[in-house]
Formats: sequence, C-alpha cells, structure tokens
Amino acid sequence: MPNVTFSSPAMKKDVTVYAVAGDTKTLLGIAKAHKIPVDHECENGECGSCQVQVSILAKQTPIGVAMTEKEKTVLKLAGKITAEQIAKAETSDLPSPWRLACQMVLRDEDILVKF
Repeated sequence: MPNVTFSSPAMKKDVTVYAVAGDTKTLLGIAKAHKIPVDHECENGECGSCQVQVSILAKQTPIGVAMTEKEKTVLKLAGKITAEQIAKAETSDLPSPWRLACQMVLRDEDILVKF
C-alpha cells in the first residue's frame, strides 16, 4: 500500500494519504477523494491543468508507469518533458518526473506529489 504525500504552497501543510496499489483510481481521483486541491479542468488528459511533479521516495529502483499518448503530448508541449525522457520512459521503464494527475495510476511505491 503506497503512501502518497501531496505538497503545495496552496496547502497549510503536506498531506500524506494511503492508496491501494493497482487500484484503477488516478492520482487525481485519490486527491479528490481526500480533498487535496489539485487543479484540474477536463479530467481526460487534454488540458494539462493537472500537471504535477512526482518524486519516488523509495530507495529501490523506481517502477515505470506507462504514460498515455495524450499525457506525452500535453507534457511535451508544455515543456515539462522532452522526447528523450519519453523515449527513456518507454525503453527503460523509468518514470517521468512530470505527470498529469488525471492519467497517472499508482504503483506500489511511496511518492511525493508537488503541484
């Protein structure tokens, strides 16, 4: 069961919640369930308003999480990730430092989410 710590200047303090690994809820769904104020509009990966920076807190090799095509396009156009980072994520199964909260499904590792 992963711990997800949300950190933002919009919150008085960081909030850590427990999530179920492999659950079909997205990171945005978990944030909404716990009343974490992650910005969002379309909730389907097209607007990019839910961009978050994700850091792995475990000391083990990070688990790569497949990015949707929408997510790759939006984050690349926003200048958050490069074509090289996308290729590395796809070939080496390494996670991208930026994700769309509405597209990311959690794995069994503790993460820090900054927004």
